[in-house]
Amino acid sequence: QVQLVESGGGLVQAGGSLRLSCAASGNIVSINDMGWYRQAPGKQRELVARITSDASTNYADSVKGRFTISRDNARNAVYLRMNSLNPEDTAVYYCNAVITTLQPWVVSAYWGQGTQVTVSS
Repeated sequence: QVQLVESGGGLVQAGGSLRLSCAASGNIVSINDMGWYRQAPGKQRELVARITSDASTNYADSVKGRFTISRDNARNAVYLRMNSLNPEDTAVYYCNAVITTLQPWVVSAYWGQGTQVTVSS
């Protein structure tokens, strides 16, 4: 019905940058909040950044000033620009979106499959 497909993860040295992308597809009527979460080995999944439909944003304290979330409503896409990466940023990053679908007309939260980000020291 609805799919979120992420891309852009990989291996980068400390201090480097990456840009994650996530595109939603399916019988979408509208997309509300979109966001990025991450889960490191042995840890719980945590919020990295979220953006509302009117582009208001919030960030985890650990990434403020280094990461930037943005969205392209025409493409049903959300992006995460990550600068000044450090080894503590190593995790699987997941895209999340709250989507209203058609037939059935419901509002649900969807997750992408995750993309690995590894930062070497």
